[in-house]
Amino acid sequence: MPVISLARRVSVEPDARLLLLADDPAAETDVPAWCALRGRTLAWVGAAPDGVGRGYLVIPRSDDPPEL
Repeated sequence: MPVISLARRVSVEPDARLLLLADDPAAETDVPAWCALRGRTLAWVGAAPDGVGRGYLVIPRSDDPPEL
């Protein structure tokens, strides 16, 4: 379900930065794979603010910081 939520939101707001909160263990592999297939960047992964599950910050590829 987490990647379905991402896909729906990106279809409405393609340039949005999205913070996905998920307690689905499959999200650990599904979200990075979805980002790679859809040309998005997984900018951050960490504990969800409520301590349940994980947070995933997904940004458009164009928002990538320049390489040093």
